[in-house]
Amino acid sequence: MPRLAVAAVLLCAAPALAQPPSPPAPADDVAVRKVLGDQVTAWNKGDLDGFMAGYWNDERLTYISGGKSVRGWKALKERYQAAYQGEGKQMGQLAFAELDTEGTGPGAVMVRGKWEVTVGKDAVGGWFTLLVRKMPDGWKVTHDHTSK
Repeated sequence: MPRLAVAAVLLCAAPALAQPPSPPAPADDVAVRKVLGDQVTAWNKGDLDGFMAGYWNDERLTYISGGKSVRGWKALKERYQAAYQGEGKQMGQLAFAELDTEGTGPGAVMVRGKWEVTVGKDAVGGWFTLLVRKMPDGWKVTHDHTSK
């Protein structure tokens, strides 16, 4: 019975010990927002390589959208090429809005926000959640969950 009592106490105390969401360190917030700003600038120039520079160039990168999952930097770049640079396709103009950042630990920031791509008079958009981590070569998106 003592084990059950200890387990019950731990279960009751766990929510009280949980850390509430907190903003990232100011320098981290600025750095992460710069990565996203650089991605928008590159996209709007039609520079897919520049846009992809904001992602972690690793096979463990994850991207989830439209009920499909893509794993790896190369596979994600190929997905973007097919969707936005294939025959008859245009990259259009990208915008991010309503960005909300949350520190998730040392060297890690979660970002939530809205995205929109406009091509001529047509626009498509949705929401995203990113995990951005400080890597040896700078802040990089390591996980991207995007919806329309």
